Amino acid sequence: MKFVSDIDIIKRVLETGKVSLGTRSVEKVLGTKKPKLVIISKNCPKVAKENIVHRSKIAGVAVHEFSGTSLELGEICRKPFPVSAMAIMEPGQAEITKLRSTR
Repeated sequence: MKFVSDIDIIKRVLETGKVSLGTRSVEKVLGTKKPKLVIISKNCPKVAKENIVHRSKIAGVAVHEFSGTSLELGEICRKPFPVSAMAIMEPGQAEITKLRSTR
């Protein structure tokens, strides 16, 4: 059995699926559409994290807390800025079920 890390899954989603990046964008998406999964960094600002978790519960969407920081998540997403949250709209060929919900 091959071990697949969170980073590998996120990279695969970015290559083959559709995502929404940023806390404001994720909050907006949770109000209008239903993402497959929401990922937040371990250092996501407290107020933003609370809002995202609350909206996710209302929408029935799982939340996964990424073990890295927003800078690391931004680097994985190939962005020159921190990414505190992302919503996976379409997973593409990634197996997002291997990302466990932490909320």
